[in-house]
Amino acid sequence: MSTSQHTPGVVPGRLSETELETNFSDLHAPYDAHEALVAADRCYFCHDAPCITACPTTIDIPLFIRQIATGTPEAAAKTIFDQNILGGMCARVCPTETLCEQACVREVAEGKPVEIGRLQRYATDTVMAAGVHPYARAPETGKKIAVVGAGPAGLACAHRLAMKGHGVDLFDAKPKPGGLNEYGIATYKTVDDFAQAEVDWLMKIGGITLQSGKALGRDLTLGELSEDYDAVFLSIGLAGVNALGVAGSEMKNVMDAVDFISNLRQAKDKSEVPVGRRVVVIGGGMTAVDAAVQSRLLGAEDVTIAYRRDKAAMSASEFEQKLATAKGVRILYNAQPQRIVGNVACEAVEFAYTETTPDGLRTTGETRTLPADQVLTAIGQTLTGTPDGLALERGKIAVTGAGRTSLPGVWAGGDCALGGEDLTVTAVAEGRDAAEDIHASLMGV
Repeated sequence: MSTSQHTPGVVPGRLSETELETNFSDLHAPYDAHEALVAADRCYFCHDAPCITACPTTIDIPLFIRQIATGTPEAAAKTIFDQNILGGMCARVCPTETLCEQACVREVAEGKPVEIGRLQRYATDTVMAAGVHPYARAPETGKKIAVVGAGPAGLACAHRLAMKGHGVDLFDAKPKPGGLNEYGIATYKTVDDFAQAEVDWLMKIGGITLQSGKALGRDLTLGELSEDYDAVFLSIGLAGVNALGVAGSEMKNVMDAVDFISNLRQAKDKSEVPVGRRVVVIGGGMTAVDAAVQSRLLGAEDVTIAYRRDKAAMSASEFEQKLATAKGVRILYNAQPQRIVGNVACEAVEFAYTETTPDGLRTTGETRTLPADQVLTAIGQTLTGTPDGLALERGKIAVTGAGRTSLPGVWAGGDCALGGEDLTVTAVAEGRDAAEDIHASLMGV
């Protein structure tokens, strides 16, 4: 008997292949050339444009939009890549609604910003589709740098160092490079295996040797890397996950949302990915939204995001929250998990209602129980396996300036380092800036 949305338990194949293909199609369809020209024409090309300031990589947004408007998307892509070599991915996953587009004067005046993200995708996709890499390496410097972690920060750092003429060995613990771009972002945001296509395009700079399946602490030590290389850049991400810390969290079908997203991203056939009929996602960030929406897209009949604070405190953007509800996800605010109910496998989650007081969050004494045959936890990740000797601050690697750690010759960036928001675009900026600082340090400039 085939399965459907109404089949009890956690099972694969709830939807047909056609339905899954439709559900996991591109979230935002790319512009064609005419649409891009029309969208670009809405830009005022502001002097001292606020959108530039709002971009963590400080792309000259009015310039690249004008270049699109004048029919030169290749030049626009070069303007983007000069600041953000992962501009293609950021065009797809960056929360533009809280960054550049929120700052757009059109948004302030009319409530409808220039669609900067889609214009950025149009430009970068044009160049990448042509197989063109707009950079060449500088003459060899004879310097060798180890970059540990092939996520956004590591890739950005490796590319900039290679462009400067340095040799780079890029290590990553996973079988594929890309970090969260490959393993942690919703499938419908990066269709057609874009994360790997972008890595392949980036590597065309040359001078970068990728070594997959090499983990710091297991296969590599910081001491050995510091001896063998002229500099080390750590971009090891956040491999640990916060424990839910309630009774029953060890039950079957209770799993980390990042693992759920990763399993779906790596699945060759989405119909083989099991999902519950009734899914509860615990958390309030982008990961919670991605897990919840994709549960619905896989065919879960009833999906709820439960967040312990109120709507204003939820870290997922307003756009992401609206996306979730548009896909049929219910968001339950002020609900703190108390215990997971069941025998071997979860059957329900009991929540206590909360309220925010001058003394902090407290429970009201009221409770609610939600039926659930699958629970996905998205309550944050933690830094693990940090080498001895590195100073930490607030649970991350402490850095000064452009990623300098407490150890000489060692830099860090991305989610593992104390800095800005845990976003792809922020990680790219940190990797890029660290590479510039490493270059200046090695070359005495």
